[in-house]
Amino acid sequence: MPDGPAAPRGGVARRRFLRGAALAGAGLASGGAAASGTGADLAAGPAGPALPAVAPFHGPHQQSVLAAPRRTTVFVAFDVTAADRGELTDLLRTLTDRARFLAFGGTPEPAGITGPPADSGILGGRLPSGALGVTVGVGAALFDDRFGLSALRPRRLTAMPSFPDDDLRPDWCHGDLSLHLHADDPDTVLHALRDIARHTRGGLQVRWRLDGFSSPPRPAGTPRNLMGFKDGTANPDAGDAREMDRLVWVGRGGGEPAWATGGSYQVVRLIRMLVEFWDRVSLTEQERMFGRVRESGAPLDGDFEHDVPHYADDPKGDVIPLDAHIRRANPRTAATDDQRILRRAYNYDRGMDTNGNLDMGLLFCCYQQDPARQFETVQKRLEGEPLTDYVKPFGGGYFFALPGVRDAQDWYGRALLS
Repeated sequence: MPDGPAAPRGGVARRRFLRGAALAGAGLASGGAAASGTGADLAAGPAGPALPAVAPFHGPHQQSVLAAPRRTTVFVAFDVTAADRGELTDLLRTLTDRARFLAFGGTPEPAGITGPPADSGILGGRLPSGALGVTVGVGAALFDDRFGLSALRPRRLTAMPSFPDDDLRPDWCHGDLSLHLHADDPDTVLHALRDIARHTRGGLQVRWRLDGFSSPPRPAGTPRNLMGFKDGTANPDAGDAREMDRLVWVGRGGGEPAWATGGSYQVVRLIRMLVEFWDRVSLTEQERMFGRVRESGAPLDGDFEHDVPHYADDPKGDVIPLDAHIRRANPRTAATDDQRILRRAYNYDRGMDTNGNLDMGLLFCCYQQDPARQFETVQKRLEGEPLTDYVKPFGGGYFFALPGVRDAQDWYGRALLS
C-alpha cells in the first residue's frame, strides 16, 4: 500500500470479526494522498453562518459535531461483540480506517479474481471526497467489566434515564457505540453504513437504527421540523471556538479522565410527533405552545427569526406564555447561559404504525460538556409543557463522542485503549 495509511496493527486477519475483511486496508490506498493531510481541503465553505458543510476528518475534535447537518442521515447504536480488549482495539482501528477512507474518498483496490468486490459499487467506481460526515461515540455500557475500562469511564457518562414524559422502548435505547453518518445524498449514507458494517462484522451488532433527513430552508433561515416550525434557531455559534470550549468540548481537569479531552457528550433522543392530532390544533394555539410565529420563526414579541425575545418585558406571559417551549428551554438569563446545548436535529418518517397512524417525528441529537448541567436541566424545565401532549420520546441514548483522530496514524479511542 504505497502512499496509503498503514493497515491496523495487531494482526487484523487473526481477529474473528475481521476475517473476510482483509480488504479494509487495501481500499485505503487510493485515498492515501489526502489521508496524510489534515483534511482541511475538504471544507467546502459554510452552509450557513459559521457552520462548515464539510468537516475536516483529522484534528483534536471530531469536527463533524460542529458541521452543519446534511440533507440525509442515519444514527446507529451498536452492541460491541468483540471478545476482548485486543479485539476492541482492532475494531476501533478498522472503524477509523473505514471512516477515514469514506470521508476522503478514493478508488477501492480490486479484490482479485476470486474475491468478492472490494466495494458495493452503489456510488460508482470512485468515492467522492468530502461527501460524508462521521461521528463515533461510546456508551456507558462499554465501560463494564468486559474490556477492563471501568476506571476510565467519562465522569458524566451514564445510561440515559427515563424522564416523566417519556415512553421509552428498551429495544430502541442505549448501546455500546454510536455512529452518526450524514451526507447530501441517501446513497452516500447507505454506502458508508454498508461498508462499515461489512468490515466490522463480528465485532459490532446493530442494536437500533433510525434514518433521518434535514429539510431545506423554507423559504429561508433554519430548517423546519415536521410540526412546521423552525428547529434550532437559538443554537450557540458553532464557529465560535471559545463558545464551543465553554459549552461543547470536554477540557482538561474537571474530574474527567485525561483521554477524554477533546470529546463531547452526545445525547440522542428519538421523538415521535403525533402529527395527526397536531394538525387539528389551531395555528394560534400552536404558536403559543412554541412561543414563535410559525411562518417567520420570530418570537411572538418580535418580527424576525433571530430577534431575541424580551421576557423581562412580559413577566406574566401575556405575549409569550410562561410555559411556551422557547421560554422554558432557554430562559436567556445569566444563570442559565451555561446550560445551552448544540442541537443537531433531523426529521424522520417510518411510515405507519400497527394502528395505521403516521409514524414520524424528530431524530434529536445534541452535544454538550456536561449532560447533567445542560441537557438534563433543560429537560426538567420542559416537563409538563403543553407540547408533551403531541410528542412521545421512545428511544435514544447517552454517548461520549470520542476525541478526534489527529492524523493518519491516529485512531478512534487510541488514548483510551493504549
